[in-house]
Amino acid sequence: MVADLTSDETADRTRGLETLAAAYWKPVYTYLRLRWNRTHEDAADLTQEFFARAVEKELLTRYEPSKARLRTYLRLCVDGLVANDLKAASREKRGGGAAVLSLDFEDVRRELESAGAQTVASPEDFFEREWARNIFSLSVERFREESAAAGRETRFALFSTYDLEADAGGVEPPPTYESLARHFGTTAIDVTNQLAAARRDFRRIVLGLLKELTVNDTELRLEARALLGVEVPP
Repeated sequence: MVADLTSDETADRTRGLETLAAAYWKPVYTYLRLRWNRTHEDAADLTQEFFARAVEKELLTRYEPSKARLRTYLRLCVDGLVANDLKAASREKRGGGAAVLSLDFEDVRRELESAGAQTVASPEDFFEREWARNIFSLSVERFREESAAAGRETRFALFSTYDLEADAGGVEPPPTYESLARHFGTTAIDVTNQLAAARRDFRRIVLGLLKELTVNDTELRLEARALLGVEVPP
């Protein structure tokens, strides 16, 4: 991602921006709302500004991995964007807040505002939490697409039903392997094997995404430990 964003090729920069935005646009938006008390409209505009500057100003060329994780550096760049009072003048110069990326700000606005008083974490902690949630959401979607392409829809459906939906905090107890076997027309042993394989697949996909979003093996190992509790060998 960093190599793409700093490339001389337009296609590479576009691909890098899409990867960066997919992982970070929701954390950036929510952080602007919570840390800097911005309105929905201003936070959405500043979020677009941030990603435009990631390419135009080559923000990542100044990143020093020895000093901080990439996500910490990006959060500090958001602070700099606001603190340097770039909001009105630069947006007007670029065309009055023209959109850089197609992002569903209304959806994330509803999520954030529905949380309301339930949000007890600091804005910095909320940024980290939103980042983690986005990584897992992107990984689930990649897993869904990979499973469909490989003809393993049942494996993904079992994973979704048992690991995702059960972990979503529903009041119903998780289904048993026997009930899943009856529902999907297979055996409990097959459910056990399919879920074990699905978890391996999902972990591989999460690690692959983290590898795209980190700048070296040290940061990859730190993020893998933080998100998955696993050690990635050097």
